[in-house]
Amino acid sequence: MSMTVLKCGGSEAIKVAEMCADVARLRAAGGQVVVVHGGASDISRLAGQLGVRCRRLVSPLGFTSRYTDAAMLDVLTLAMTGRAKPRLLLALTAAGVPAVGLTGLDAGLLRAARKKARRAVRDGRTTVVRGDHSGRIVAADPTVLRVLLNAGLTPVVSPPALGEHGAPLNVDADRVAAAVATALRADCLLMLTAAPGVLRDARDETSVLKQYELPDDGELGVAASDGMYRKLIAVYEALRGGVPQVRVADGRRSRPVYAALRGAGTAVVIGGAAPS
Repeated sequence: MSMTVLKCGGSEAIKVAEMCADVARLRAAGGQVVVVHGGASDISRLAGQLGVRCRRLVSPLGFTSRYTDAAMLDVLTLAMTGRAKPRLLLALTAAGVPAVGLTGLDAGLLRAARKKARRAVRDGRTTVVRGDHSGRIVAADPTVLRVLLNAGLTPVVSPPALGEHGAPLNVDADRVAAAVATALRADCLLMLTAAPGVLRDARDETSVLKQYELPDDGELGVAASDGMYRKLIAVYEALRGGVPQVRVADGRRSRPVYAALRGAGTAVVIGGAAPS
């Protein structure tokens, strides 16, 4: 029985209904599927409605990320569990897929270590930023996932994760997918995104690579955009964790899961040391 972990990006351009229909087909063929999702647009929209400031940090390498203070952590949790996840569960139900929504807090699924300080560039100067309620995943316990899968159900997973002091932490959804795929010893991790795959030139969608080898020196080169950089770090972790097949593919096309499993998008392989 094949096991696929499917990461659904948060772009509204992704054809969620078609993706869910593909999940139904995989299940009908005897496969097991776990869906992992983020919700950046839902988080930003809800933050605006609640009057919570969205603050972005720029790393010394030039990549941006969300600063998660206590108020933003509440927004993130509400957006994931009250908007993004229910919408995805309804789409899966409409496709005939019995699904159950989870976060990393359920049954100790995901544990993370809080980032005590982060470096960020502000006005041309590198500063140390504290008070961020985000973390790095340190462990994944797949017990609850296996119980649901064995009962014929499809788990739908998102941040937050459980921190070392019993408080929730924001974690990157791509890395959640990598951790889940590793813990389940999945046959395939499929990252659906709003791009045709890994691009040689981030500005040119026709420059998609059929295969991308993560380089030894960690300089990702072709994947210089924020989202793809973080995605490939997660891909690296999944490959190092023993997941034999990882693909980055276009979620905007018809039958996106089947297209990817049949060779669309980019197959990512490992070449050496981890990217920084």
